[in-house]
Amino acid sequence: MKEIKITTTFEVFDSVTSLPSEIQSLMNQAIEIRKNAYAPYSRFRVGAAILLDNGKIVLGSNQENAAYPSGLCAERVAVFQAGAVYPSAKIVKFAISAASDTNPTLSPIPPCGACRQSIAEYEFKQETPIEIYFMGASGEVYKSNSINNLLPLTFDKTSL
Repeated sequence: MKEIKITTTFEVFDSVTSLPSEIQSLMNQAIEIRKNAYAPYSRFRVGAAILLDNGKIVLGSNQENAAYPSGLCAERVAVFQAGAVYPSAKIVKFAISAASDTNPTLSPIPPCGACRQSIAEYEFKQETPIEIYFMGASGEVYKSNSINNLLPLTFDKTSL
């Protein structure tokens, strides 16, 4: 038997105001679009803002459905919209903010597993890492330089 050790590194910012100005703007858009979430069941709202290499910003918010799991997370709404509207653009930066209507969300909330896999697909496709910033309703913001920090053992087309 042998052992594999996997370590990841994140940068931690005290708040949105401690982020570089370009990222502050992107995160503020994620926070704002979070208000458009359709979340009558979970009452958990997520907003995502993506900066593309062409300078365009694509937004997404989670959209629930009474027929679980027919809804879609904010991250996948945004990443699929980017792929549909700007198929040749690369995703450069990704900002995510999550907040509960019923409980304080003061710790950074990372993307779920399905969203991580979807982001990984675009990172593989474009062959460049995507910077991912994520937070709760307020407080610290975590930065990952690549989806590989959040999904270290990736599944891609080479696995098929």
